[in-house]
Amino acid sequence: MSAPNRYFSPAEAASRLGVSAKALRLYEQRGLVAPVRTEAGWRAYGPGQMARAGEIASLRALGFSLAQVARVLNGDAAGLEPALAAHQTTLETRLRDLAAQTEQVRGLRSELAQGRTPTLADLTRLTRPAGEIAAAFDLPWPWGGERFELRDLRPLTWIIGPLGSGKTRLAMRLAETLPGATFLGLDRTGATNGRIDEAMAWVVEEGGAASDALVALLVALTCDDPGALVIDLVEQGLDQATQEALATWLRRHRSTRPILAMTRSSAMLDLAAVGPDEAILLCPANHSPPTPVAPHPGAPGYEAVATCLASPEVRIRTEGMRAVRAA
Repeated sequence: MSAPNRYFSPAEAASRLGVSAKALRLYEQRGLVAPVRTEAGWRAYGPGQMARAGEIASLRALGFSLAQVARVLNGDAAGLEPALAAHQTTLETRLRDLAAQTEQVRGLRSELAQGRTPTLADLTRLTRPAGEIAAAFDLPWPWGGERFELRDLRPLTWIIGPLGSGKTRLAMRLAETLPGATFLGLDRTGATNGRIDEAMAWVVEEGGAASDALVALLVALTCDDPGALVIDLVEQGLDQATQEALATWLRRHRSTRPILAMTRSSAMLDLAAVGPDEAILLCPANHSPPTPVAPHPGAPGYEAVATCLASPEVRIRTEGMRAVRAA
């Protein structure tokens, strides 16, 4: 709770609201909230601004685009139905997961009542129900054939690594190994279907620009295929605003299939915005086996991940570059 009449800096306001400072700047840029200015010219958030920013954050958590948020704040109910339907789907998925975990607990209690003690593995699975091995294989070149196991496949996994780290080969191998998976390479085309209309409208309202590259991605992302989708350089062909809008859509509108997206763009992967349903898989420059990295400063591998990411302007300068294997 904010103290009456207290004013907060953007960093303090973001922390109290549970959003990033970047999100607050975006709210301001879209005219949704207007911080006051101190005598020194610094932005500050008072009770009114904190209340409005809190309302915006709540609507964003429901999956509303920035344009939808603006309409709701202005009393316009247009577009509420699809947003609420998407949120209902998310809640129903969570309920199914909770029901499955509840059944596991019921089963273990039944075993205890019959004098059988659950194993440590049984108990561990209660807190990590998705921790089984999703894919296992010997790593291709440039690794030395080490065994790799992907556990706890999240709805959204980011594959990161510098040039020459082998991340593309890893992505292709994952697509070959994960059951029913599809690999979407850089030669994707702009084929369209009627199912992308809602997603396209959301991304455009969020500030993105319609393009063949975006259409091709949304076609794959909205496909009913239950197998995982592995995407080579998800930011390919998208400008910065579209990358940021698409990343927000990915987080708020879970696909029916797991997504593994390779990226080197800081606009696509904002480390401060990574949520609990996401994972980061780093391919180190020294060709150590790929490893999961927590999105927290100070975590092992975090600085290496941050170093791999660059703004779209910098990425354009290295677009098309590929590491070449020495003869």
